[in-house]
Amino acid sequence: MLSRRSFLGSAAAAAAYAAPAAGPNVLFISVDDMNDWVGCLGHPTIKTPNIDRLAKRGVLFAGAHCASPLCNPSRTALLTGMRASSTGVYDNDQYWRPALPGVETLPMYFRKHGYHVVGAGKVFHHVAGFNPPDQWDEFQLQEFDDPWYRRDEWYPWNKKIPAPKGHPFNGLQKFQGEFDWGVLSKPEAEYGDQRAVDFGAKFLNRAHAKPFFLAVGLWHPHIPMFAPQNYFDMYRDAKIPDSPADDLNDVPEAGRKFAAFRRNEHERIVAEGKWKDAVQAYMACITFADAMIGRLLDALDASPHARNTVIVFWSDNGWHLGEKQHWHKSTLWQRSTHVPMIFAGEAAGLKQAGTARRQPVSLLDIYPTLVDLCGLPANPRNEGTSLRPLLASAGKKWRPTVSTYLQNNHAVIDEQWRYIRYADGGEELYDRRADPNEYKNLAGEARHSRRKQEMAKWIPAKNVAPAPDRSEFDFDFATHTYKRK
Repeated sequence: MLSRRSFLGSAAAAAAYAAPAAGPNVLFISVDDMNDWVGCLGHPTIKTPNIDRLAKRGVLFAGAHCASPLCNPSRTALLTGMRASSTGVYDNDQYWRPALPGVETLPMYFRKHGYHVVGAGKVFHHVAGFNPPDQWDEFQLQEFDDPWYRRDEWYPWNKKIPAPKGHPFNGLQKFQGEFDWGVLSKPEAEYGDQRAVDFGAKFLNRAHAKPFFLAVGLWHPHIPMFAPQNYFDMYRDAKIPDSPADDLNDVPEAGRKFAAFRRNEHERIVAEGKWKDAVQAYMACITFADAMIGRLLDALDASPHARNTVIVFWSDNGWHLGEKQHWHKSTLWQRSTHVPMIFAGEAAGLKQAGTARRQPVSLLDIYPTLVDLCGLPANPRNEGTSLRPLLASAGKKWRPTVSTYLQNNHAVIDEQWRYIRYADGGEELYDRRADPNEYKNLAGEARHSRRKQEMAKWIPAKNVAPAPDRSEFDFDFATHTYKRK
């Protein structure tokens, strides 16, 4: 029986997944659209004390990148263990379940092997149809801070209300939609993400008869960027990022097209003098998310499960704040693909805790790493690699990683270079050590032809056709079934 805010996995599915388990617990913490503006990743002014303390007691993968720089394809890749180029889930409007009916996702795999699997908030993509109930033994659905905007057909559990007085809160003239920011007139404890944290903290306080997999997904700092006033007050001196006017001049057509996505929002923010305010809001929401992560970590530390729980923290993709005349994600540049990722916990068997790993890794590696650390049999369909060797040794050699956006557009990233090749053959190459902002495209220089050839070897050979758009299905939330139109 589905309720508006929560659901339970079916009894039949629970009976089917009854294998015994004896491994450590997993605390799986995610945030949304958090780029590398994090203290432990070197940002000079951001305040993320809880993420930073997790990095000190664990392993920060400072070279982590998303498998795809957009919510649904990124989360689908991570949770299925398969690249977008193998699944065809390249965009936000593609249901993964009917496209991949036989795939065992990360939570399903842990249920299959005897774990009690629960979650809250945004773990899979947040629109109805992306988070089937059979993934979980218990799940608390996402609670939104903007129920006046949320669409009935996308969020059938959401009680829609009229827009509050003062909306939009960002002060932009006649601005509507989700790209808003500001302070809501409610206590911090009543923000939607706090409900997910409360669920997680209460679960951690309970005794459990078998190992658990607990996923807590925070919406912040995703738009709309709402946070309590004290977090905004921390960033009154926020500075806009560097964005040279000619930065796109040496970018091929496909890259310029990706950068132009929702360009009108950037232009309005700049024209109305709100760029600094929007950056302030993003920073406020990062620190608000950090505070909630801190409460969850404190709850784990105070619980009887602290010494037998593997912690993994990750963000699904990065976020532009006007660099290259772009807001949002959906590009193959550093700002869009580079994300925080940390493994921690005594149960993870870490060596050299507190020492960052600089090797390029992928969110796609989380699935096989957790399976490995928990002593479960490897899933042969996983296309990532267990990071256990890197958890044991900071000096281990590693291969480049790949991020994909839409069909046949890929970025190959190693410790120094980023090579981008688009479906139409357009190329970019950046020396990330000498040019961390990726201002100068070196792809046209003959001296780099061999480097491009070597990096191109990592581009996936298989690039399947896009999965059907969800508009091609009639989806019923009550029964969680999809019928092709």
